[in-house]
Amino acid sequence: MATQQELDDLKARELDAMCVNESELKHPWYYNLKYAVVGVVFGIVFIKAEIISWFRIQEMFRFQSFHMYGVIGTAVIVGAISVFLIKKLGIKTIHGEKITFADKEFNKGNIYGGLMFGFGWAITGACPGPLFAQLGSGVLSISIVILSAIAGTWTYGWLRDKLPH
Repeated sequence: MATQQELDDLKARELDAMCVNESELKHPWYYNLKYAVVGVVFGIVFIKAEIISWFRIQEMFRFQSFHMYGVIGTAVIVGAISVFLIKKLGIKTIHGEKITFADKEFNKGNIYGGLMFGFGWAITGACPGPLFAQLGSGVLSISIVILSAIAGTWTYGWLRDKLPH
């Protein structure tokens, strides 16, 4: 059972967007190249599955196609099963570190953030996940969306203490 100090530390880390399972292990710079490789493969899968397509995203928001709902639903199901198995079996990281999940408190900021996220996705036709895959596939206009996402993230960090949490 975690102490109150550990729980307070965990809450502070979550607000500061630090990874709860942040590894204390230090690695050389090239150690992270495997993540770049996985990212490139993931981007190719996004492109081949047409989930970065503006037209597919518009079809979803107009309820004209099940394609994107199927992809998102599958991801939610796989994620839920994965979290269940990690908790149930006590699975650890590849370095043997314990994986922990913290309960999140609901607040009205979740509603505002979700609405802003959804409106941005509907207007731009781009979820933050595939932004770089879209850029890599030659959609250069998406760079405006990437810069806007960075500006929005910076603005949130700047205003975070004044926002409802």
